[in-house]
Amino acid sequence: MKTVSRPASWVKYETSHPTISARVSLETKRKLLERLPTLGMTMADAFRVLAGEIEVKAIPVEEARKRGFEESKAIYGVPFPCNVCSKPVYIMDPEAKRLAGEYLTRLGWGHRACHERKAK
Repeated sequence: MKTVSRPASWVKYETSHPTISARVSLETKRKLLERLPTLGMTMADAFRVLAGEIEVKAIPVEEARKRGFEESKAIYGVPFPCNVCSKPVYIMDPEAKRLAGEYLTRLGWGHRACHERKAK
């Protein structure tokens, strides 16, 4: 059998960072792999948490709600400047979005390419 020669740096790394493995059911593995990204963690991070090297901080419910609202506002909100302070106001209400869409339709808004084709 042929022996494989490894670089010294690889041997040093393997010695200082040994592999950890565990046998779990397929269902447990699926749950872990599904849950870790939602926690923003890798499998190695999970082991570090168990070893007490990383502290997991729970976010208070109100802070989580605020973060979620800010993220959804950035993704789904329709911004327009306040006519008093000029800071952005976000249309989040579905009915208000529908009305804004109707207004923009009446103003003749559409895809640039469609308007260019129509002009020819």
